Amino acid sequence: MTSADMPNTDMPNTGEAKTPMANTLDQSIAQKQHGRIAALLGNQTFWVFIAVLLACLFLSVSTDSFATTKNLYNITRNVTFVAIIALGMTVVIISGGIDLSVGSVLCLCSMVLAVTMHAGYSIEIGIAAAIGTALLVGAFNGILIAYLGFPPFVVTLGMLSVARSLAMVASNNTVVFEFGPDHDKLLALGGGAWLFGIANPVLYMLVLAILTGFVLRWTRFGRHVFAIGGNERAATLTGVPVKPIKVAVYMISALSAGIAGIVQTGWLGAVTTNIGAGMELQVIAAAVIGGADLAGGVGTALGALVGAALIEVIRNSLGLLGINAFWQGAFIGGAIILAVLFDRVRNFRQND
Repeated sequence: MTSADMPNTDMPNTGEAKTPMANTLDQSIAQKQHGRIAALLGNQTFWVFIAVLLACLFLSVSTDSFATTKNLYNITRNVTFVAIIALGMTVVIISGGIDLSVGSVLCLCSMVLAVTMHAGYSIEIGIAAAIGTALLVGAFNGILIAYLGFPPFVVTLGMLSVARSLAMVASNNTVVFEFGPDHDKLLALGGGAWLFGIANPVLYMLVLAILTGFVLRWTRFGRHVFAIGGNERAATLTGVPVKPIKVAVYMISALSAGIAGIVQTGWLGAVTTNIGAGMELQVIAAAVIGGADLAGGVGTALGALVGAALIEVIRNSLGLLGINAFWQGAFIGGAIILAVLFDRVRNFRQND
């Protein structure tokens, strides 16, 4: 038998080239990792979060009072009221709508709570009355928009005036600062810190953000909201119950304003008919800066929190840096324009 006829008993070469299947698998993993990085870098919420971190770092270095425990406590507490309402506003914007009445709804619900408790009723009844008022207002807005075809801008602009007027009627346009037998309970609800020294409003904000994020990401209702905002006609043709969901969306927005009103009443310890004035602009700004698209179909709960945080850091920094507070609107407006510009540039690149 010649050497050519001998069987090859050599061990397999462990250094030989990978099979096409292995190469394909590696390429698939690499593409997925690259896709995740590209998605992160193209995410508006990510860049707004980086802006918040950079602003905090700059203020910590340039001032002695920003990074103090008291100031950080105030920032986290102040941001919650805008953030809570921004969560509801984000849901509305995702659906392709807008709600300009949230500031006045906050005022009305706060006043209903205050007047009810001032009359001697318990905090439970006061909260139930405030929540019921919010849901009623939201349902009214939603029915006019979904079933009667009214433009969201017109309906909620009208409710902006109606709700604040009702708050004035309920209180006779006076300040309410006595909340009956459960006065201390209400102040503890809004101004206390029941868990690890974290302000209660912050805890409420985090719980509501997790709940909102879960609903938008993992439930059929959330998918329907995105579908309506992306293409309402297509959503209708595919069997999405558009009208009931639009009503529910405005009820959620009003509910978030009502919850913020209850918490803010407990924090302030008094209610006036000026509470929440102009707040709708800050809330819309927070949602848009955080990545919500006013055209509908885009938005996240995390974005609402990050956008609200940037607005509060801007507001807080003006005083620390000795800048006139009247510039606050200019900075926030500039942030909105930059956020929309970022979104347009991203869409332009995707289309190319």
